[in-house]
Amino acid sequence: MRKYELMFIVRPDTSEEDLDKLVAQMEGVVSGAGGKVEKTDKMGRRRLAYRVQGFQDGHYVLFTLEGSGDTVKELERRLRVTDTVIKFLAVRIDEEQKRIDKVKELRAKREARKPRPKPVQPAPFAAPSTAESSPAPKEQ
Repeated sequence: MRKYELMFIVRPDTSEEDLDKLVAQMEGVVSGAGGKVEKTDKMGRRRLAYRVQGFQDGHYVLFTLEGSGDTVKELERRLRVTDTVIKFLAVRIDEEQKRIDKVKELRAKREARKPRPKPVQPAPFAAPSTAESSPAPKEQ
C-alpha cells in the first residue's frame, strides 16, 4: 500500500453540514476502493491564489490516505464529477518520505564519522611592564 495526500477545494457557498457529508462520502469511496483514510484535516475557508471557476476562496480539505493507485483513481473520478468540488490534487508521499529518511540517515553517519575539533587553549597573557609601555619623557 502506498501513501498519498489528497487536497480538494470545495465551493465557498457550501454549508458546513454539506461539507461534512461530502467528506464522509469521500472517506466511504476510499474505504470502498480498498484504501484507508489515515487523517482528515478540514483546513477551513481560505483565499485562493487565483480565480477558479469564478471563486476567490474555498473550503480546503486534506486527506492523508493509504491505498493503491486504483483507489486514488476512483477518488479522483468521484471528485471530478462532484459539482461542489472546484479543484483537487493527489500526491504520492511514500517515495518522498523514503528519500527524506535516507538523507537523514546519511547525515547522521557523516556526523558520527567527523572528528571533533579539540578545544583551543588560550595562550597565557603576559601584562607589559609599566616602564616599557610608557613613553620616555622629552628633554628640552
